[in-house]
Amino acid sequence: MHLFVFAALFFPIFGFGFVMYFLPSIIALARSKRDIAGIILLNFFLGWTMIGWVVALVWAVKTDVPVVAR
Repeated sequence: MHLFVFAALFFPIFGFGFVMYFLPSIIALARSKRDIAGIILLNFFLGWTMIGWVVALVWAVKTDVPVVAR
């Protein structure tokens, strides 16, 4: 019985934390950002600092500037 309660509580909380940690990466993937690799790497390596997470989130929601071909 205790194992069931542990599993019922652990997995939703762990899943929610996982989604929240990688939210900037998920947003960048959904918006097809040009610098998606940089956003994912910043989120993965510096997301735990909260400053890195906020920078990755801002970068993910920021509108890409169109590239001008010359």
